[in-house]
Amino acid sequence: MAYEIKEIISQTVWDGFVEKHSPMALFQSWTWGEVAKKAGTRIWRLGWYEGKILIAIAQVQKVMARRGTFLHVRHGPIVQDKKYFKAILLGLKKLAQKEKAWFVRISPLVESLPNGLGLSSAPIHAMDAELCWVLDLDKSEDELLLGMRKTTRYEIKRAQKMGVSIIPCAPLSDFLALYEETSQRHNFVRHTGIIEEIKTFGDDAVIFNAISEGKTIASAIILFWGTQAIYHHGASVPNRVGASYLLQWEAIREAKKRGKKLYNFWGIAPEDSPYHPWRGITLFKTGFGGRQLAFMHAADLPVSPFYIIPKTIEGIRKKMKGY
Repeated sequence: MAYEIKEIISQTVWDGFVEKHSPMALFQSWTWGEVAKKAGTRIWRLGWYEGKILIAIAQVQKVMARRGTFLHVRHGPIVQDKKYFKAILLGLKKLAQKEKAWFVRISPLVESLPNGLGLSSAPIHAMDAELCWVLDLDKSEDELLLGMRKTTRYEIKRAQKMGVSIIPCAPLSDFLALYEETSQRHNFVRHTGIIEEIKTFGDDAVIFNAISEGKTIASAIILFWGTQAIYHHGASVPNRVGASYLLQWEAIREAKKRGKKLYNFWGIAPEDSPYHPWRGITLFKTGFGGRQLAFMHAADLPVSPFYIIPKTIEGIRKKMKGY
């Protein structure tokens, strides 16, 4: 059957489909599309229709990297039924050919896809929280504390006794300064677009600062989107007062006050990778109690024979970084 592809211009239609069929798909939200646009990225908001019925959507970003141009559908496409994926990928392939992209990368928040779609596993590490740690918020604060690892509860109480204060709605400049220091200390590439992210999400992006003896020693950006609160960015300096633990606890409490159902700690390391670069932060996140969610690894749809170039480069980078 032939499907009609239309560009969707209604935020209500778009976000309604996301909320119904993939409520955790942050990067398919209308707001995130606005973040990408402000950062200078070309995007398409495409809808697939069967008659008058919307059956799938894909917010597509055009990535022009030195390793090659590609189309990226983060946390998507989102579909009513997996049987539509073949038609969706055909439409995305045609767009890629028109835009002279070498491949299409998708990462829908599903456990798996049908065989025979022409996809290959993306040669990158787990990203965009395809493996994440979440905490259900349908419990009292006392119950949440009891569900934590003993050492996590201890660090929260210690921070409180040491006089650490948590300040919400802190200035972005505070976070960026600490983030720069953290990236240099741990030698990681800083995320771009944080300024656009804060401006676009507005009151739904909150910066929490942990203050000790008049200095900011930990900071985090929490996105309150849909039914979840997302720990999206963090920064800190080495300290022995449990600042990051208390900061997360106060963010969790704020999420409960806002009526969110889930606190999403974002990405974690696979259990079978003891030397993974995220091992330390994973131990930190899992200490708050909760459960793991695992979605399929990102997959690529090759469009050009030149796809072998980014595939090789990304594979080497992944191995060198210890993922």
